[in-house]
Amino acid sequence: MLDKTIKFIAADMDGTLLDENGQLDPGFFRLYERLKQKNILFSPASGRQYFSLKSTFSPVANDMIFIADNGTLVMQGGREIYSSTIDTQSALEVVKLAKDIDGTHVVLCGKKSAYVDTQCTSALEEIKKYYHECLQVGDLLHVDDEFIKVAILHFDGSEDRIYPSINEAFGQSLKVVVSSKIWLDVMNASASKGDAIRHLQTMLGFTADETMTFGDYFNDVEMLQASRYSYAMANAHEGVKQYARYQAPSNKENGVIQVIEQYLDTLDKD
Repeated sequence: MLDKTIKFIAADMDGTLLDENGQLDPGFFRLYERLKQKNILFSPASGRQYFSLKSTFSPVANDMIFIADNGTLVMQGGREIYSSTIDTQSALEVVKLAKDIDGTHVVLCGKKSAYVDTQCTSALEEIKKYYHECLQVGDLLHVDDEFIKVAILHFDGSEDRIYPSINEAFGQSLKVVVSSKIWLDVMNASASKGDAIRHLQTMLGFTADETMTFGDYFNDVEMLQASRYSYAMANAHEGVKQYARYQAPSNKENGVIQVIEQYLDTLDKD
C-alpha cells in the first residue's frame, strides 16, 4: 500500500495517459480537481511540444506545470522555469546526419517553435499531432532559435532504422533516446524527464519518496527512476518495465486515472 505522502505526480502522454487513439479521457479534469483539493501537483511529462500540451490541457493550463519535449523545457503559467538546450552547432550536425538516413523526417525543436522542411503529407500529419506550433522552412540549417531537441521520425521504426547510426555518432556527447516505435529524440546529454522532475523536487521542496510517475517507453526511464512510486503501463515496452516498481493497467483501460483515483479514494476514507 502506498504511503499517504504523495505531493507530485507526473505522467507521460502517448501510450500512458492518452488512450490508443491519442485522446485524453474527459474524466481527467475531475481527477485534476480532486488532486488540487489534496494539494497534489500533477504534471504531464511528454516528448510533445509545450504548445501541444497547453492545448490538450487548456481548461487548466494556467496553473499546470508542463514538462515538455522530454524534459528539455518546463513551463508554468506561460513562464519558463527550467530548460536544457543544445548548442546550435551540435543540433545542426544531428540534423545533417539524420537527413542523410533514407526515409527520415526531421523536426528541429526550438523554444519559440518547431521547424520542419519535409513536404511529405503523411509525415506532416504525424508531426502536427505533437507539435502544434510548427513552421515550414526552406532550410533547417538556417533557423534562428534556442534549440532544445532534434526529433527524428521514421515510419519503418526508430529503434532499427535511426538509433544505430545516430547513437554511434552522437551517443557520447548527446542523449539519444528511442521515444516511440517511430520517433527518436536527440537532446542535451543531461536532459531527461527525470532531470526535470529532480529540478522541480529541489525547487518546490518535495522528495522522490513523495513522487509518483507513469511511463511506457525509453524516454520515461529517468522519470521512473526519479520517483519512489514508479508505474510502467501494462502496454509498456518490455525493456522499460524493469525500471518501475509497480505496474498500472494499460492506457486502453485509463490505467493512470485508475491508479490515481484508487490512491485518492484511500485518502478520502481516512
